[in-house]
Amino acid sequence: MTDRRQNKALILATCCLSLFIVTLDATVVNVALPTLGKELGASVSGLQWTLDAYTLTLASLLVLAGSSGDRFGRRRMFRIGLVVFGLGSLASSLAPSVGVLIAARVLQAVGGSMLNPVSLSIITNVYTDKAARAGALGVWGAVSGVSLGFGPLVGGLLVETIGWRSIFWVNVPIVVIALVLTAVFVPESKAEHRRRFDLPGQALIIVGLAGLVFAIIEGPGLGWASPGTIAAFVIAGAALVAFVPVELKRKDPLIDPRFFSSIPFSGAFAAALLAFGGWSAFLFTNTLVLQSVRGFSPIVTGLLFMPAGLAILVLSPVSGRLVGSRGTRLPMTLSGVLLAAGAAALAFTTASTPIALVAVLFLVFGAGFGLVNAPITNTAVGGMPNEQAGAASAVASTARQIGVALGIALAGSITGASTGGKVSKSFVTDAHPLWWIVVGVGIVLIAIAQISNSAPAERSSERLGPMLRDTANA
Repeated sequence: MTDRRQNKALILATCCLSLFIVTLDATVVNVALPTLGKELGASVSGLQWTLDAYTLTLASLLVLAGSSGDRFGRRRMFRIGLVVFGLGSLASSLAPSVGVLIAARVLQAVGGSMLNPVSLSIITNVYTDKAARAGALGVWGAVSGVSLGFGPLVGGLLVETIGWRSIFWVNVPIVVIALVLTAVFVPESKAEHRRRFDLPGQALIIVGLAGLVFAIIEGPGLGWASPGTIAAFVIAGAALVAFVPVELKRKDPLIDPRFFSSIPFSGAFAAALLAFGGWSAFLFTNTLVLQSVRGFSPIVTGLLFMPAGLAILVLSPVSGRLVGSRGTRLPMTLSGVLLAAGAAALAFTTASTPIALVAVLFLVFGAGFGLVNAPITNTAVGGMPNEQAGAASAVASTARQIGVALGIALAGSITGASTGGKVSKSFVTDAHPLWWIVVGVGIVLIAIAQISNSAPAERSSERLGPMLRDTANA
């Protein structure tokens, strides 16, 4: 019995290692952006693509990778993901230009897309007892909070002491350790019901998201009325509009459009887009402010983000307990209030605002973000049949990554940084409109918290469950 518990703990540790490096890589690169711009001669739009190439690929492939693990074997897919992620990290560290770096980041994300959903399936399969599974998922969530919150500090330390390439080197030994642990301790498993591949849906998602992000990032430079920008918006819109009718005809759709007839699920999807979009815009913009405008070093920049990181680390589990005892309304409402308050205060900052005050505002913003993740996950899967909970959670994770990609794209466009290619001294005040948009994000989160917990929302979830079960039994 003791050996079984030890093996389960090692399996959980292996899965958490993969989550740590994939999530860390989404944030650790932020602090290296100004250094990357100088050493590789990258424009701000090039830096945006360095981040968005990663998050877009993750967003596009998460659901496909999860179903592939169910079909071909979760341990097999997990090992492939580790190898691809490691090779992508190595290629990123050796990149001679920003174009090569962007391509390597895509390879990294292809591997990363195989890790998070598959490792979550491994944990669910290994921890069959409900209480033990809840504890394991709590550890999983804490690791995600640590990697999100401390990514800027880790990035700052590595960039300043070793160089920007080290932020990718550090992944390689972790990948090797995870591969060894997987080979020794992780059992193979497959799903009883193996979903069919949805290639049309997958293609439409990739084209739609890539076209939208391209138009937002490149629009300021090309001109919003230019043929290239208009064409990108039209292609993205056509792909996303076509997605719904195509998916309704599929037996095993990539994303079941009927999920969105549940008001709580739609609210969770929107909340994930908005909250993670606001967070990524916060990281991207303030990294450029602290280093390119205020002249702080990467390590000091990482330290200044620490209040936000600590708030996420402390409040993520608190939010989970609040969801368990009080439901999702209170933590999501508090999240919206704090995000709106932090963003509103940032809208009044200048290049000479005392740095102690800036750190306090970062703390407030981080607290808001730390409270939002648990209610998003709970709202997404609440009211779903057990057999659909995994799919609903995967779609919510996809929404998070889409939000990150759009937040970075919008941050560069709204501040005007994408157009000029360099960050000017007026960048702090140029960012004020962005913060007012994030204030709106907080207000919408407050509204989602109320609507998702209303009587009509509960009835919509009650109708969806039997509908999905009837289709599954047909």
